[in-house]
Amino acid sequence: MMRRVGGRAVVLAVLATTAMALLFVSGFMGRPGISDTGVYRGYGERISSGDIPYRDFAVEYPPGAFLPFVVPVLVADSRHGYDKAFAALMGLSLVAISALLVLSLQALRQSGIRIAASVGAFLLGVLLLGPFVFTRFDLYAAAFTLASICAILYRRERLGSVLLGIAIATKLYPLVLVPLLVSRSYRRDGPRAGLATLGRTGAAAVAVYLPFVLLAPEGVVRSVWRQLGRPLQIESLGSGVLLALHQAVHMPLDWASGAGSQNLTGTVAAVASALTTIAGIVALGFVWWRYVRGDTQSAERFARYAAAAVTAFVAFGKVLSPQFLVWLLAIVVLVAGLRGAVATALLLAACLVTRMWFPGTYWELVKQFDPTASWLVLVRDILLVAVFVTLVKPFTARERAPQ
Repeated sequence: MMRRVGGRAVVLAVLATTAMALLFVSGFMGRPGISDTGVYRGYGERISSGDIPYRDFAVEYPPGAFLPFVVPVLVADSRHGYDKAFAALMGLSLVAISALLVLSLQALRQSGIRIAASVGAFLLGVLLLGPFVFTRFDLYAAAFTLASICAILYRRERLGSVLLGIAIATKLYPLVLVPLLVSRSYRRDGPRAGLATLGRTGAAAVAVYLPFVLLAPEGVVRSVWRQLGRPLQIESLGSGVLLALHQAVHMPLDWASGAGSQNLTGTVAAVASALTTIAGIVALGFVWWRYVRGDTQSAERFARYAAAAVTAFVAFGKVLSPQFLVWLLAIVVLVAGLRGAVATALLLAACLVTRMWFPGTYWELVKQFDPTASWLVLVRDILLVAVFVTLVKPFTARERAPQ
């Protein structure tokens, strides 16, 4: 009976999500306003023509991202056709995430009502963010990351570690989950198992990178360094504080485009970047430390701390593009109980606040430091910090013991 109910839940989630995806892909939900598909199409066309990424042209993304760049080129012969094909691929990713959420929540033994609420919250978050989400490949990356988490929740650590390696080679953020998975294997089966888990994850990531490392080692190194060494993007927490100071006390600010984003520049921006990076490292270290101190075999706890790790990476990062909220939506809704409900509500509020300036007044924010948009950036970033605090803060006297 449970399998039958579970199967029905997956089917219903897939049908509902497919209907929503079709509305976005058809353009019924409006235009994206700001799109990255032009960049992706350029990459896809060069790859499909035989050029080698990292060697024949610079690419800022990991090689796992190339598939969604190339596939639309193979099925479309115009810019409009490419955009539609890419959006359809992201729609499929959206459907996959919904199905994986149902399966993950079933592994966590959640009720049908809870599963419906969680999938509904995820879809509501995507709806709040708007059509631009279908012009980025973050749904694709989030699907791989969630597939890894789902496998781990079902105690398929070998499969989970391989999927995690592929996810890391698609978008670097799932790297923050590696210490959780390794410690889970280590605590259950000993040091050798922990090392084996680390080895499988690393081998899967290396397997995706290896052809390009052999053909263009310098280009791959430059790409990774560019991702790690990006400047302070204008929507990050550090920038949000500086924008607020600019509005409150007229502190001078400058900006420039670079590394695929618009960034604040100058000494204050460098200081803010360093401080938020340190805060992010401390936050991640705290998450890993807290997880290791408690029951590493609890599926519910793993989901909670995985959500906390990804939230720390996003909230305190030097770059906080609006599409990064998709990463959080696909995992925070897994967190159980009152904690999960509060964290999800805060995240949905962050999605709503983001929509209030992006994409509508984004360029006014960048070029004129628009006052309303500036304050909204800070509010959104504080909401994400609140999500992180909610995920790590003890809610009850029992939780004040090691968790």
